[in-house]
Amino acid sequence: MAHPKSRISKQRKRKRRTHYKAEVPQIATCSVTGEKHLLHRAYYDNDDNLRYRGRILVKAVEVDGDE
Repeated sequence: MAHPKSRISKQRKRKRRTHYKAEVPQIATCSVTGEKHLLHRAYYDNDDNLRYRGRILVKAVEVDGDE
């Protein structure tokens, strides 16, 4: 079983891990609706339609209030 030749101190371990950082998400604006969304992700517009790259992927279901 492999094991380190010498113990790595907390300070040395933390110095190595300082480069793993969370990135700021890239936000785009739809050219059709003007909605802000994450890049390369589908999103719902104000009418509950699922959109991607300016096109409707899934149209929202219209509910009748006649009941």
